[in-house]
Amino acid sequence: MKSLDKLKLNDIAKIGSIQCDENIKRRLLDLGLVRGTYIKPVLVSPSKDPRAFEVRGSVVAIRKEDAEKIQIV
Repeated sequence: MKSLDKLKLNDIAKIGSIQCDENIKRRLLDLGLVRGTYIKPVLVSPSKDPRAFEVRGSVVAIRKEDAEKIQIV
């Protein structure tokens, strides 16, 4: 598996697991980032961090340090 921060713009992947501290994990789960959900990077900020991802019809911004802890399939 590779991490979400490695996913190229407009490529689609499935979330495999989230390996981060419980507070952040709870927030990501509340945003719909659960195992088996499809995710697609749609925008990159000028500084390259954060990136915007489309998840379940919504767009959410995720910092690189958090995206590194989300494994995709």
